[in-house]
Amino acid sequence: MRERLRRPLVFLDVDGPLIPFGGAVGQRAGSPLRDGRDGSNPLAARLNPTMGPLLSTLQCELVWATTWTHDANRYISPILGLPDLTVIEWPDSQDDRIDAWFGLHWKTRTLVEWAEGRSFIWIDDEIGDGDEEWVSAHHGGRALLHRVDPREGLQLSDFDIFTAWLGTSAEAR
Repeated sequence: MRERLRRPLVFLDVDGPLIPFGGAVGQRAGSPLRDGRDGSNPLAARLNPTMGPLLSTLQCELVWATTWTHDANRYISPILGLPDLTVIEWPDSQDDRIDAWFGLHWKTRTLVEWAEGRSFIWIDDEIGDGDEEWVSAHHGGRALLHRVDPREGLQLSDFDIFTAWLGTSAEAR
């Protein structure tokens, strides 16, 4: 249990990193998610199922940090072969206009609060310089904010970065 509490977190966005906007990466013939007639989100057909095993091998705790909220466990996790993950519950009272004024993504403050000083990787397609600066100034642990090109989604080369950072994080303990 103690080791689990010390493991770094990986905050994972869906739209952009896992569902690229540039094409139908993971569309498979005959997929029930292809047209969404089963009540699912048709964008889920763009998932690349090889990302699940890659995410599972990271020495971390995976956490959904997406507006999909619990639907990520319902639709995304099964396709990627992931277990149900913890889901960030976004506050209703957040004033996005203030954060935008300071160049912050609306998720930034919540993720730093949620991490409670634990090391984390944040994988998202909307991370900006303001987020990097704010996290550096307000987070007590190590953090890697990893911006993904939303047209391409996560790539194999991204996992080299994550693995190297997580290895450094483990050595820093």
